[in-house]
Formats: sequence, C-alpha cells, structure tokens
Amino acid sequence: MNRRNFLSTATGGSLGALAIAGFTPGQSLAADRLKKVGVQLYTVRNEMAKDFEGSLQQIAGIGYDQVEFAGYYNHEPKQVRALLDRLGLDAPSAHVPLKDIRENMSRVIDGAKIIGHRYLICPYLMENERKTLDQYKEYAALFNKAGEACKKSGIQFGYHNHDFEFMAIDGRLPFDLLLAETDRNLVKIELDLYWTVKARQNPVAFMKKNPGRFVAFHVKDMDNTEKGFFTEVGRGVINFKEIFQAGRQAGVDLFIVEQDQTPGSPFDSLRISHDYLSRLQF
Repeated sequence: MNRRNFLSTATGGSLGALAIAGFTPGQSLAADRLKKVGVQLYTVRNEMAKDFEGSLQQIAGIGYDQVEFAGYYNHEPKQVRALLDRLGLDAPSAHVPLKDIRENMSRVIDGAKIIGHRYLICPYLMENERKTLDQYKEYAALFNKAGEACKKSGIQFGYHNHDFEFMAIDGRLPFDLLLAETDRNLVKIELDLYWTVKARQNPVAFMKKNPGRFVAFHVKDMDNTEKGFFTEVGRGVINFKEIFQAGRQAGVDLFIVEQDQTPGSPFDSLRISHDYLSRLQF
C-alpha cells in the first residue's frame, strides 16, 4: 500500500450554526470527548510483521480501544479474534486491497464476520489504476456490488480517500464521481483528514456538501512546515476540535489514528496522539 507526500494547507471555514446533516434540533451541544479511539495498524506495519501479538499488546497498553487492520500477517481469522478478545481490543474495521474486493470478497466477508469487523474499506488506488474517469466509473460499480454483498452480512462497505481524488480529470473531481455513482446506503466514506486538508479541501464543508456519507475519520495531523508532513495528532495545524464537532453531527462512528511515517518508534508517536485525544474536548 503506497503513501504519498505533498504540500500543506490548514483547514478553514466555520461550523456556523452547526448545520451539518444528522444534527437533530434540541440535541445537546455540550462539550464531548471521544469515547473510543482506534489506530490504523499500517502505522506499525514493520513491527506487526516482526511481532504480531506483541505489537497489539503495546497498542492495548497505550490505551487504544480499537484497531483497524491492514492485513493479518498470515494469521487466520479465528486466531486474530482470540488474540483481540484476550487483549480487550475491538476491531470494527479493516482495509481490503482492491484485488481482494474484485476477486475474494466472499472470503473477506467470512473472515470479517469471525473477527468482528463492522466496516470493510477500500484503502487506496495505485497510480496506474486512477488515470481516467472511466476507471473511477468501474470502481463505483464494483463498490456498489461489494457494498451489496457486505450489507447481506450486516457489514458496511466504504472507501478511504487520499488527495488524488480531489485532482480533476477532464474537468471533474474523481471524488465527486464516486459519490454520485455509488449508492449512498451501500458505500460510505472513511475520511482521511490529513489527505483531505492536503488537497486544500475543508473537511467540515465537504461533509456538509455530502450528508449521510461519512462513517469514520482517519485522524492524522500535518506539521507546520512548507512540506506539510505527517506529525503526531495535536502537534500540527489541523483543527480537530472543529472537525470532530462536525463529525459528531454527521454520524461519524470511528475515530482512527494513523501516522504513515514517524520520526522514531511508531508506538511513541501513537502514545502522543492518544494522550492528546484523550484530553480533547469538542
């Protein structure tokens, strides 16, 4: 799974009257805290490859409640579930490569049911897989089909963005095409906050423009440099308080920390991010 490095921009805009889809008149707007915090295990991919069980133990020891898988490192679903149960971790979601969505979705769903995933997410499109709008149209049809198969098993299918979906092809944003041509009930969005901001988009405005589509955040911060690189949550420029307020009204269910690259041990970075999020009021 490749990741990319780009230029930075800070989030702008205001919640105004919190006119975000999903807000119920009379609903309490008192300050809130995250009840559960998850981590995308891509952050500790090298450590997982060396010590699968030990890495999950460290994640639990930091205080994370949930994990999102990006591969199981040759472990069978029953083994994964037994380990999660022993460590007191929940795995509500997993990333599924495009190849498996095309060719092995039934097997993926069977495994997800054993482990306890509620969401299966397409995480990335390789550069040669996203050159034309016709390719995106094919993915929309594929995602609808995958979403229907997931729905039959009580699982929600979704798509995780980077910044390239906001780069116009033939005058149209691929993200707009995906949203228009997928069934809003079958295909939801896991919004990566870093990549959305990197693409010079306002996450709050984007959620407001596309109500009912968002179920998860990748909580990822951007440092205050010209490069706009990854940094620990709370140490960068992204306004998580405002975005989380909007996400609460939009029905976002999962808040999943990810840091694609870290300056030292990824566990140290994950601890910093967790400490910040455990204190954050929004």
